[in-house]
Amino acid sequence: MLPEFSRDQILSEPPRSGVTDELEASPAECAALAERFGIEALAHFSARFTRKPYPGGGLMITGRFKAEPVQLCVISLEPVRESLEKPFSLVVLPADAALSEDPDGPDEIQADATGHFDLGEALAEELSLSLNPYPRAPGAQLPDAEDDEAKAAPRNPFAKLAALRPPKG
Repeated sequence: MLPEFSRDQILSEPPRSGVTDELEASPAECAALAERFGIEALAHFSARFTRKPYPGGGLMITGRFKAEPVQLCVISLEPVRESLEKPFSLVVLPADAALSEDPDGPDEIQADATGHFDLGEALAEELSLSLNPYPRAPGAQLPDAEDDEAKAAPRNPFAKLAALRPPKG
């Protein structure tokens, strides 16, 4: 089964100066991605990127993606629409290359044995990591659990027990 935003690419060496390209999700793909990510909607998702040669026969892909996710406010449950624009960088490696263990390096994906890789799925994963885990509508606030008097005086957990003690004397 193909991912919702599949864009099959082939690992080929671009010119040293690089090749710039764009991808954009269709409305049906946006709806499928929204369902997958458990959000209300995805109004737009696109990416502009440049591919350059990477040592060892791979590709370095750098660019920016733009997305407009609609999520429910964690307080009021109102729809909240955000505009995301995030940079990304990916290294595509041949199937026989070893992945780096550098946590500070760019994300790596491997092409299959035929040299194919799914750039759309890699971008969808970048988007999922960029979604706000706690979206809030403008002005949404948690209700006050305590009144002002209770906030001013710290609570003593033994105050009720002290009232039960017989008087001294």
